[in-house]
Amino acid sequence: MAVIEVTKDNFEAEVLQSEVPVLADFNAEWCGPCKSMRPMLDELAEGNADYKIVSINIDDEDELAEDYDVTSIPCLVVFKGGEEVNRSVGLIPRDAIAALVEG
Repeated sequence: MAVIEVTKDNFEAEVLQSEVPVLADFNAEWCGPCKSMRPMLDELAEGNADYKIVSINIDDEDELAEDYDVTSIPCLVVFKGGEEVNRSVGLIPRDAIAALVEG
């Protein structure tokens, strides 16, 4: 499964109502660390059916960023059953990304 682009219009369906855990990547086009993390997220999304990965551009979706208190990016937020259960801010390695959502 590929990384899913999420907006306020599909956030509830893709994240809050998801039957599998969701790793939400809050990012921006101008963010260098975000761009460095994206290939790792793409790779994790492709080989995985246990959870899904979504991408949220904070410049386009500032309301979502505000709702989830995202003040620094990249910010990875893990949702299970519609609730936030884990969070990481800043560039982290691939193994740490996987551990964040699996742990």
